[in-house]
Amino acid sequence: MKAILLKEYGLPNFLEIGEVSKPIPKDKEVLVRIHSASINDWDWGLVRGRPFVIRLVHGLKKPKINIPGADISGKIEAIGSKVNSFKIGDEIYCDLSECGFGGFAEYVCVPEKTISKKPSNISYNDAAALPHAGLLALQGLMQKGKVKSGQHILINGAGGGVGSLGIQILKLHGIKATGVDSGEKLNLLKSMGFDNVMDYKKIDFTNSSEKYDLILDTKSNRSVFKYARSLKRNGTYITVGGLMYRLFEVLLLGKLISLFTSKKLSVLNLKTNKGLDQISNLLENGQIKPIIDGPYEFDEIPMLIQYFGEGRHQGKIVVEIKK
Repeated sequence: MKAILLKEYGLPNFLEIGEVSKPIPKDKEVLVRIHSASINDWDWGLVRGRPFVIRLVHGLKKPKINIPGADISGKIEAIGSKVNSFKIGDEIYCDLSECGFGGFAEYVCVPEKTISKKPSNISYNDAAALPHAGLLALQGLMQKGKVKSGQHILINGAGGGVGSLGIQILKLHGIKATGVDSGEKLNLLKSMGFDNVMDYKKIDFTNSSEKYDLILDTKSNRSVFKYARSLKRNGTYITVGGLMYRLFEVLLLGKLISLFTSKKLSVLNLKTNKGLDQISNLLENGQIKPIIDGPYEFDEIPMLIQYFGEGRHQGKIVVEIKK
């Protein structure tokens, strides 16, 4: 089968497109013929081996992960002898980040417990855009953030997958939202429903007098004290990704700030694949719709990972593996 091969850490152009053996499912696994995949921060970090903690987990000098790619959708072509909940022909989608990755290939074997059935009226491309970004938005805003009508929410890095799905979830609850991203994305943010938009290159929202009930951060590129200053009394700051040292800063100093103020600052511990049914129900009912950047061709994946890392994408980058 065709696959994107990660043989050494480096820039995305180090990746190779090659042929590897088609995998065979174990007893509790299914073999998925991948239709669509999407690009995530996982891929950008794994390919480069940065931040350094990635090397500690996935191989110090050489990556243990041979094929990157986390979010997929596709169809089951074979099942293991002990698989009970799925059958050949079922359409599925999931996040592979906790079971070895492998999404940038024609086939992948996935544990039965990892996958969810794809609703029939959801396209493969839309399904591949949902697992990681959709659950970061849902768990960050609704489950951990507990947002409610009348609040003012800010999303930093609003033009990517998390922000483009997050704003749609917020608008279902009548919530005022401000989006922060590059100037090139401001028209997109307005079209998605953000009440206010900011170009981060021109305005530092943490220096503004405006305060927020909740900040959902996908960038984590400022001091934790600046974020705390931008919160209202009893406000909440939740980061879902960004610079590693800033994440550690939130983990360590966020608790200290919370002890002496009414503000809460924390890092979201994503529960992978938990709640996909809620996201897909919203999509089925026409309440949300992924913003797709693409779809692109399989051979473009190395370039697309670089494109993602530069932050130029709008919405979720989706690749069609099988047409």
